[in-house]
Amino acid sequence: MDRISKSARSANMSNVKSRDTKPEMLVRRFLHGRGLRYRLHGKGLPGSPDLVLRKHGSVVFVHGCFWHRHSGCSRATEPSSRRDFWLGKFERNVARDREAEGRLRELGWRVFVIWECELKHAASLERLADEIIGNARSTNQ
Repeated sequence: MDRISKSARSANMSNVKSRDTKPEMLVRRFLHGRGLRYRLHGKGLPGSPDLVLRKHGSVVFVHGCFWHRHSGCSRATEPSSRRDFWLGKFERNVARDREAEGRLRELGWRVFVIWECELKHAASLERLADEIIGNARSTNQ
């Protein structure tokens, strides 16, 4: 049973942002500080990646652990009410993510996913930047 009314829950859920989230802004600031330039929300690309780094042939998805079901993460909890609805929604999210990543790879993009929970460790952002830069160097030589 939900602790708040349906209308209050609906209002809460309508305020969940899909763009310019705190995790996304953190990744954007960090990569920009490392000198990496990107475009936002690649509309013409499968899955509309959060960041598109054309120069490096890379795209980055900043995934929330809850919505995208980060395996083994404590943030990927399951709601106690309307379980069938939520489990179906989560399955569709994961399938859509997998399909978009596969299509991007077929198009020749390098796909990076950074999870919300990884952002509490600066090393994760360093590793992401290094992989983007390193992958670009190895293909341009």
